[in-house]
Amino acid sequence: METWRIIATGLLAAAGLPLVLVVMAKTRDRVNSSGQVAVSGAVTLTVLAVVAVLTLTVLPGVVTWIVVAAVAAAVSVMMLAS
Repeated sequence: METWRIIATGLLAAAGLPLVLVVMAKTRDRVNSSGQVAVSGAVTLTVLAVVAVLTLTVLPGVVTWIVVAAVAAAVSVMMLAS
């Protein structure tokens, strides 16, 4: 396994975990249902895990870095917006 894939996956996880928390917080602000908050957190975490596995295994380099940059940008915008 190439080193750049491991670094990209680490960066994706570092940006993705706060993304899960922000999505859960925004869901809690919109809906007062703890079940809906848990579902949104589980869906976001599952998507993050699938993308991380794809990053480690099959995605080309350019696509991998675009995904990492997009997740980092989304977290930055969500943090600034709240």
